[in-house]
Amino acid sequence: MEIPENETFRDSIGTINEDGKRAWVYPKKPSGKYYEWRKIVSYGLLIFLFAAPFIKINGNQFLLFNVLERRFNIFGLPFWPQDFHLVVISMIIGVIFIALFTVAFGRIFCGWICPQTIFLEMVFRRIEYWIEGDRGKQIRLDKQDWNAEKIKKRLLKWFIFLIISFAIANTFLAFLIGSDELIKDITDGPFKHLGTLFPLIIFTAVFYFVFAWFREQVCIIACPYGRLQGVLLDNKSILVAYDHKRGEGENGRKKFRKNEDREELGNGDCIDCFQCVNVCPTGIDIRNGTQLECVNCTACIDECDDIMEKVDLPKGLIRYTSEDEIEKKEKFKFTPRLKGYTAVLIILIGFLVGMLLIRNDVEANILRLRGQLYEQKADNIISNVFTYKLINKTTEAIPEVHFEIRKVKGTIKLVATTNEFIIPKQGIAEGTLFLEINKSDLKNGKNNITIDVYSKDKLIETTTVNFIGPTSYY
Repeated sequence: MEIPENETFRDSIGTINEDGKRAWVYPKKPSGKYYEWRKIVSYGLLIFLFAAPFIKINGNQFLLFNVLERRFNIFGLPFWPQDFHLVVISMIIGVIFIALFTVAFGRIFCGWICPQTIFLEMVFRRIEYWIEGDRGKQIRLDKQDWNAEKIKKRLLKWFIFLIISFAIANTFLAFLIGSDELIKDITDGPFKHLGTLFPLIIFTAVFYFVFAWFREQVCIIACPYGRLQGVLLDNKSILVAYDHKRGEGENGRKKFRKNEDREELGNGDCIDCFQCVNVCPTGIDIRNGTQLECVNCTACIDECDDIMEKVDLPKGLIRYTSEDEIEKKEKFKFTPRLKGYTAVLIILIGFLVGMLLIRNDVEANILRLRGQLYEQKADNIISNVFTYKLINKTTEAIPEVHFEIRKVKGTIKLVATTNEFIIPKQGIAEGTLFLEINKSDLKNGKNNITIDVYSKDKLIETTTVNFIGPTSYY
């Protein structure tokens, strides 16, 4: 079956030509109200991104994702492997929040908040506009021979791209290994820390490849979110859309002619100027409807509003709206689907907050030594041997730590150390201890004994162990 000419876009993407080769996108430099707002948001997020690894709260890095050592800091709160359930809950909350936001407002995250879009549109492409000029000049430069002008501009652009990619790689590494460790490795000399140098080179190369060549292909090919939105969006979702009812009229779009009554001729307000296509960073025609490649960046809104103003037609031909509003004039409503997502999100956030409130800065694990039962000593004393591990999640060392048995008379003897010790900051104290209790205080063969962990006179953690006595007490 032959596909109508105006429907061919459904079987192709804007960055691939008819020969199956890469069609390079030369977007026109955007301008307008939304673009100015996007710049404010983008540069605020860029400042946050580069500053976050160096901001500390109570000695903890504000954001840290040290996968190798399994240490995470989120908003200054440290999370250890023992807190992984909290990280999982946080990730689920993030996924549901994105789903809720997408159902309500489409792919607005991609156009306004995604680091890929921010770096590409607000950093790398702005440098490109500064060196090579706007859309037309870039196309001409690309087609001309490699003369002195082209070589100079391209080398300058590539060098600046490389420097910025190197800076991004350093920041990315600071999130992974910690800013203190990164600064230490730099001051010591890069060749003394090859474990840091090689990842830095790799990250720099990856970022340079993405922003200098792969570009919008990340959003179209690599990012799964574009495909996810196809599942989440419905006719009630608010997104960047072309008002085809107004734009096409009865007889379709038509080039603008002065003093012509378009309404009488049955033509829509779209003057077919193609400026919305030229300004699109992913090379699509928004007039074809919602598409995988659209990142809701609003560049087409600003451009169309500017054209409408010049030809004395109402703005808003392309705007934030829903399909139902275009077709049925229905305003946005908080649908049962949105209510369901919101309810789940509130429950999970409440659960996470509750878990954080009861979370201790110190975690104690006391386990019986594998393969050992009990030892009967003189004076009817029963002894069990345990291993202990105390995890200090704070940035301060915890001094004079000792154990005490609750409710039951007995003694605790630590092996190879005094009965008081220090838990290092963000570290672990571990060892072996003997728990000795008089046989008369045991009720049966297995006894749940509560052990309190103190720092000086302050109770910092409580745990329970299974104490085994003689078989006759089962």
